[in-house]
Amino acid sequence: MKTLRALSFGLLALVGTKFSQAQDTKPKAKQKAGTEQVNIKTSAVCDMCKARLEKALAYEKGVQAAVLNVPTQMLTVTYRTDKTNADALRSAVVATGYDADTKTANAKAYERLPECCKKTNSVHTTE
Repeated sequence: MKTLRALSFGLLALVGTKFSQAQDTKPKAKQKAGTEQVNIKTSAVCDMCKARLEKALAYEKGVQAAVLNVPTQMLTVTYRTDKTNADALRSAVVATGYDADTKTANAKAYERLPECCKKTNSVHTTE
């Protein structure tokens, strides 16, 4: 009786591990269905700009991730297509005080930016 239990337990463990491995062999998608990624050219010039833009976009509905590459001034945003669109994201960047592709920054928001974040400065980082 003990050998029957041990044998059945061993068989169950073997079958269980085989099924769990079969599920892991499927390739995982890099992006979830219903999400898109947009690249926006900004007028951001420093790490303070990076923090400001990423924080502002984190509060936008549907945004899953926002990352600014300071040297290239490119903002990459991953968002849910059922919640927002690329134009709304560009408008959010403009409302923060930065240019977004062909849209010009909101004048009042631009004036509130720290001096180092103004367009007249060249790109600079603290690294």
